[in-house]
Amino acid sequence: MAEGLPCRAGPGEWTPKPPRNPRIPGEFIPSGPPPDCLERRFGSPLGLTLGLVKASPQNQLRLLELADLDAELVRLARRRQGLPEVAELARLEARASELKDAIVATETELGDLSREQGRAERDVDQVRTRIDKDRARLEAGQVSAARELASLQSEIESLHRRQGDLEEIVLELMERSDALVSRRDELAAERDSLGSQLTMVAAARDAAFTEIDEQAGKASDQRAEVGAEVPADLLKLYDQIRGTRDVGAAMLRAGRCEGCHLSMNTVDLNVLRSAAPDEVIRCEECRRILVRTPESGL
Repeated sequence: MAEGLPCRAGPGEWTPKPPRNPRIPGEFIPSGPPPDCLERRFGSPLGLTLGLVKASPQNQLRLLELADLDAELVRLARRRQGLPEVAELARLEARASELKDAIVATETELGDLSREQGRAERDVDQVRTRIDKDRARLEAGQVSAARELASLQSEIESLHRRQGDLEEIVLELMERSDALVSRRDELAAERDSLGSQLTMVAAARDAAFTEIDEQAGKASDQRAEVGAEVPADLLKLYDQIRGTRDVGAAMLRAGRCEGCHLSMNTVDLNVLRSAAPDEVIRCEECRRILVRTPESGL
């Protein structure tokens, strides 16, 4: 039979499987009916879906236990991700990285200043040496000509000015270097203090992780025990739905789906009342399995 052609369209009868959004899971190809007749739908405005999987009311109730355990596992996973210690540790690690970069940059600048200061000090020494030589010539009386004497004295004065300028440069470089050393020491002190904080926060996070993981392990063990008592086809359907939802089943309480909190109208409730106890009904809104209980209001 071609896809899209009706099989039988009456309420509660086989109808062709309509094209579905790939985000909606849980469709099964039955071994008995034709492959294009994959669901049964009742004629209600909500379009409640009765899948091909059937299960006793007791087995369907087990799904609520699975749902509670899955909700607990989701809660624990979110708690693990949202621990304040996780955020604090991330903040501290980011700051530690900033401090590391700042210290490297400061030490690099200190190295550059040290080389520049060394050049300036060598220039000062050269000028001072030149002044000493010129003075020695004057004091030894090696210059007798008036013009040569005036030129030598002028050179000495110029060298003194040059020496003063260079010494100012050296002094400025020393002050900048001292400031950078202080800055580097402050950054290093903060880095060391941050290391202690990182150790403390990491220990608190690990302790919280251990506690959460122990609870999650217990919940997972309980889930395995409950899942072992659920028929394979029903469990497969549940897990497929859970793949896109936190849980795959929800209680029908007082005429409302507890998964999406959609209230059923009178027609929908009548459809639910007339459904066989072993029918596995799915909410059309959230696609979870609707589990009927004495609290369902039916």
